[in-house]
Amino acid sequence: MAQKEENTYKKIIHIDMDAFYASVEQRDFPEFRGKALAVGGSPDGRGVVATCSYEARQYGVRSAMSSRKALELCPHLIFTRPRFDVYREVSLHIRSIFGRYTDLIEPLSLDEAYLDVTEDKLHIGSAIDIAKKIKENIQEELQLTASAGVSTNKFIAKIASDYQKPDGLTFIGPSKVIPFIETLPIEKFFGVGKVTAAKMKKLGIFTGYDLKQWEESKLIRQFGKAGGFYYNIVRGIDRREVHPNRISKSVGAEDTFENDINDPELLHIELEKLSKRVSQRMTAKNAEGKTITLKVKFADFTQITRSQTLTKYISDTDTLLEISKSLLGAIDIEEKKIRLLGVSLSNFWSDKELISYNGQLSLF
Repeated sequence: MAQKEENTYKKIIHIDMDAFYASVEQRDFPEFRGKALAVGGSPDGRGVVATCSYEARQYGVRSAMSSRKALELCPHLIFTRPRFDVYREVSLHIRSIFGRYTDLIEPLSLDEAYLDVTEDKLHIGSAIDIAKKIKENIQEELQLTASAGVSTNKFIAKIASDYQKPDGLTFIGPSKVIPFIETLPIEKFFGVGKVTAAKMKKLGIFTGYDLKQWEESKLIRQFGKAGGFYYNIVRGIDRREVHPNRISKSVGAEDTFENDINDPELLHIELEKLSKRVSQRMTAKNAEGKTITLKVKFADFTQITRSQTLTKYISDTDTLLEISKSLLGAIDIEEKKIRLLGVSLSNFWSDKELISYNGQLSLF
């Protein structure tokens, strides 16, 4: 009798810090605890919210929302300036915690990462137990909470980490993967942004089950290369590896002016043009990003960049423009004149990253 072939599988954890920037502020400043708090933006209605506390989210406040809209929803909202140096320091500590269990760590931003613990360094074996220990380490050492998703691939782990926020841990094993995906609203699919979700709904695709009814060739016809990914992912197939050294990718646009500019209104007009161009290029690539970077070159040829990483993927002109204006507003221009502006979007999910997946879902 032939010996049964041993199943191989991946054990993937996605860790996502809970309201990261806001939680760090509430940890460090007791007066913010239990309060509706926005990091970024301003009480005069200018700028946009980078992230907010869960107390603020109860009123509908969200990241990338204009301060004006946030105040309409939550008039008692408290604003505080971001402290990126502190967030980076905390992020490095979190990364060191991950490193105790595996070297296969793929950071997506300061506050989230994939971990492949198929062969963990401490020989714990159980991905669920490793996720619990990581959450405990973060709580004990940093007084912060994280949510974890555990599954057989990156796609399901990513969705699972958001399932029971905050301070959640969700395991979706092989027997639950397909039922889970079939009942999932299409806008919850990682890699399906607002534009794609709207298009799918026009085609009668509202859930994973609806998506599963489509032939691969028809999905590719409608969505390009991403259609092949959607076809496989709704069947639980995702062969993407956890890459410790992710290649940074970005899409951007910049302009050098004939005459140096100092007028804020003119600068905002230029930012709108650049944001539209970046949005169009992202749409052409069927991509969305999380990190917006503003590049400013002054008349004396000195150059600076400022970036902001959001908690969700975007590609629309309005959000690009609002964040870019906020980043520009935080720069002390004074009497300086600007000769070049640039806007770019990176840290993104692109159809060029979607590969052709074959084979069956491995057992966990």
